[in-house]
Amino acid sequence: MSKIWIGVNRMLSMENYKEQRVCILVDVQNMYYSAKNLYNCKVNFNEILKNGLKGRKFIRGICYAIKADVHDEHNFHEALNKIGFEVKTKELLVFYGGHKKGDWDIGIAMDAVRAAEKVDTIVVVSGDGDFKELYEYVRGKGCRIEVMAFGKTASSSIKDYVDDFIDMDKNKKYLIPLKPIRKGHNKPNHPQKNQNQDGSMNKAGTENRSEQKEEKSSTGASKPAAILAKPENKPDHKPVNKPLVPKVNVTTKRSMPSPAKK
Repeated sequence: MSKIWIGVNRMLSMENYKEQRVCILVDVQNMYYSAKNLYNCKVNFNEILKNGLKGRKFIRGICYAIKADVHDEHNFHEALNKIGFEVKTKELLVFYGGHKKGDWDIGIAMDAVRAAEKVDTIVVVSGDGDFKELYEYVRGKGCRIEVMAFGKTASSSIKDYVDDFIDMDKNKKYLIPLKPIRKGHNKPNHPQKNQNQDGSMNKAGTENRSEQKEEKSSTGASKPAAILAKPENKPDHKPVNKPLVPKVNVTTKRSMPSPAKK
């Protein structure tokens, strides 16, 4: 009976499709890790907003995130604000022993309950199966429930508790490929200099620097000393026999006095 009621509800909701007021609640952490683990990609939140609304009236959209202290975190939150999402953040809890916890399950559930009396449809962007009781409660209030998630990581029982399930695995527009890291991009272009902790050059650094000094050749052009030190491939020449010049003894002998007779 529940499946028949879901089918009838879907048909009736299509009559006033464009007049429906929609609230979209996005579990950012659930989407982030699903896209990264499955496809090594980021999530395209513009496509989530576009396909979640389907041309209906956008009343409110909330993204729930955990602060991770990463470099682009602030820019990411600003980008969500620009496309129409409100961003709610929470600190990551670290317990004694190293256990960490960071989720928005209760916060998402409470906002869904509050919004159920003000909108016609609530779209929950999460594959978490813990929201089954929430979906039953919201639908009991007469509010339509739709779920968007990656089917490979979503709970298999979600489809039985919602009015519509959008499998994000079937549309690659929800994914943004990560930029590949170029090989050798982080390698320095020049050899590192040997420096002490105080910034002064040590002996090895001084020798390397002295070897890189330029020396002028006989033609006047400057060449590195390392190049000049290499032997040039020249044909062998026999040495020219020069005439020998006799050495002249410039010292003159002096008459030595004869020893005195005793």
